[in-house]
Amino acid sequence: MRGLIRICLGGVVVLGAVMTASPAYATPGHGVTVKVIGQWTVKDTGYELREITIRPGGATGWHRHPGLVFANVRAGTLTHRMSDCVTVHRYRAGEDLMEAPEEPRAHLGENRGSEPLVLDVVYVSPKGVPLSVDAPDPGCAR
Repeated sequence: MRGLIRICLGGVVVLGAVMTASPAYATPGHGVTVKVIGQWTVKDTGYELREITIRPGGATGWHRHPGLVFANVRAGTLTHRMSDCVTVHRYRAGEDLMEAPEEPRAHLGENRGSEPLVLDVVYVSPKGVPLSVDAPDPGCAR
């Protein structure tokens, strides 16, 4: 009987902690359109090629990738902010970038320019793993 009471009390404590915890909200992207160009799988690895367009003032929302990401900026300038609130990279038309799954920081892609930003992106992930995972806004000032 004591064991049952302990289990019930433990469950109430855990449920209370879950119900009162502050949720970490993902930040939705805006001004982003995605066109899937191709998808294929080789053994246990999935590949997806996308054309991503971000309108002026648009952003991807904070996220990270569980797999590798290779991108080329076809047009415009990508402002790539990291969740450490310090690191910012800018990639212009013709430049490439890579995002590794070992990177613990989330990031945000923005178009701060006046022309559409167009990216050609290849995602390389273990089969069945999502291409990206939402992350909470770290509170970086723009």
